[in-house]
Amino acid sequence: MVHPPTAIDRDTLPELNRRVVAYVQSRMGKKVDRGECWDLAAAALNASGAHWDGLYGFGTAVDWRKEEVLPGDIIQFENVEVEHHEGNSIRRDSFGRHTAIVMQVHERGVYSVAHQNFNGLRKVHTIELRMADVRGGKLVFHRPVER
Repeated sequence: MVHPPTAIDRDTLPELNRRVVAYVQSRMGKKVDRGECWDLAAAALNASGAHWDGLYGFGTAVDWRKEEVLPGDIIQFENVEVEHHEGNSIRRDSFGRHTAIVMQVHERGVYSVAHQNFNGLRKVHTIELRMADVRGGKLVFHRPVER
């Protein structure tokens, strides 16, 4: 379960990002539109009143290494390989072209993200994304912008 942003986050989080997060939280465990990953981002942006190009231009690009990523930011994955080590096990995930939404920032480079159409699950759910586990590909973070 994803928890709402902390009190400090709530005070500094742009209103548009808050609306994106609230929309996604209201859809947890449900299929949005066709259940494609992109459908969740499109619906969240449209419901929140964001300006975007209707394709993959979800807002203003944010460099996660230099800028603060916020809940409500959209992530576009392009041929991303992730290798997560936990104890003696390794989990590998591949994301061809995939879209997700940051729901919580645990620390720089560690996020809870919401998405659908991942590992056969076409309902909105969350996973943890650690940028240190990314082994290849390209991730672009986008900050939603007002109309």
